Amino acid sequence: MEWVETTGTSVAEAKSVALDQLGIAEDDAEFEVVEEPKAGLFGRTRGEARVRARVRPTILRGKPERRPRASAEKRKESSAGRTNDGPKKERSRSASPSRTRERPAERDTTDRPPVDPDKVGEAAAIFLTGMIESFGYKGSVAVKRQEEDIEVTVDGDELGLMVGPRGATLLAIQDLTRVVSQRRLGDQVTRLRIDIAGYRERRREALSRFAAKVAQEVKESGEARMLEPMMSADRKIVHDSLAEFEGVTTRSQGEDAQRRVVVEPAIAP
Repeated sequence: MEWVETTGTSVAEAKSVALDQLGIAEDDAEFEVVEEPKAGLFGRTRGEARVRARVRPTILRGKPERRPRASAEKRKESSAGRTNDGPKKERSRSASPSRTRERPAERDTTDRPPVDPDKVGEAAAIFLTGMIESFGYKGSVAVKRQEEDIEVTVDGDELGLMVGPRGATLLAIQDLTRVVSQRRLGDQVTRLRIDIAGYRERRREALSRFAAKVAQEVKESGEARMLEPMMSADRKIVHDSLAEFEGVTTRSQGEDAQRRVVVEPAIAP
């Protein structure tokens, strides 16, 4: 996945902004601290923190396949085709035309002007409108912007297919929309989120209530509780909703599709 770059008054705040933009929990992210605030007079800091973040890769690359060795018959044919006149003279490399292509020079995008967030929202709305028509549904698309946060909502009847089981299709549509509206425009600043038929808000409320109930049981029993496997966006909701819950802590455990949240009693200081 593409890296996102965020800033904040501290490294922790910049990381929090990055997690919010990616929609994942901290243990599912990979960070690079680009710049830290500098110490100033009287304990104050100057400047801002800047970090880069992305979803932690989980798929390992396989080893490159070896070329199949030439069969015995082909080796015989090759040796039979040689003449007794001695080995053929190798062509001079300098005389042979080069078959390698020069790589195009990479464009320097450091001086590229920032992308207008309104254009990002407009591109997202156009893409989602076309997607609704492709699904054969009738619906409306609204864009709400607050500084660098852009929320695009899709409303209509019978949009369940665009949400999918536990919002899986919605997340895929959000990724596609980000590619169309952000990557193509070169935007790395705005935070774009998609909600369809109010699913995200309902899901957040339901998970928050469930997490609070589990946390209370863990606090009373003193025994840890492992939740069912969840997608990263759902795990983030659980982590965030219990961040201020006294007496318990949360962590993630497992890999890939089996990664889940563990709620356990907090260790007294």
